[in-house]
Amino acid sequence: MCWTVTAGAAAAGFVAGVIVSSVVCKLRGKGACKCVGKGKSVRKGEQVFPKTHPAPADGSIEIYVGNLSYDMTDELLNQEFSAYGKVNSARIITNRYTGKSKGFGFVHMPNQAEADAAVKALNDKEILGRRIKCNEAKNVIK
Repeated sequence: MCWTVTAGAAAAGFVAGVIVSSVVCKLRGKGACKCVGKGKSVRKGEQVFPKTHPAPADGSIEIYVGNLSYDMTDELLNQEFSAYGKVNSARIITNRYTGKSKGFGFVHMPNQAEADAAVKALNDKEILGRRIKCNEAKNVIK
């Protein structure tokens, strides 16, 4: 059995962080549900929010980097963090339709001490005209 999400149920507390057990999101108002999006179906017993992803399999530390210039590239982000230690990967999150940067990204570093040093040094540093924000990613299931 499925139910269709039709409005912002997360604001009302029906779906946010819980398992769906009854009819959801038949609320007033317009716009997409913060949990799964307007018109999306959810099954009974399915957890729909928060969406998290597992920790990297290689044991690396994931660093969130925000307020990036839209001109920033994966290679340049990798160079900035490589000055503080080994970088497994660096990626800028892009819009899937336009390919343009969303202004944030993630860097994976294998060593906790090097990752902490990079975060401390690069947080609030100006790169390409923007003061970037760095911290350890918090949405990872460990």
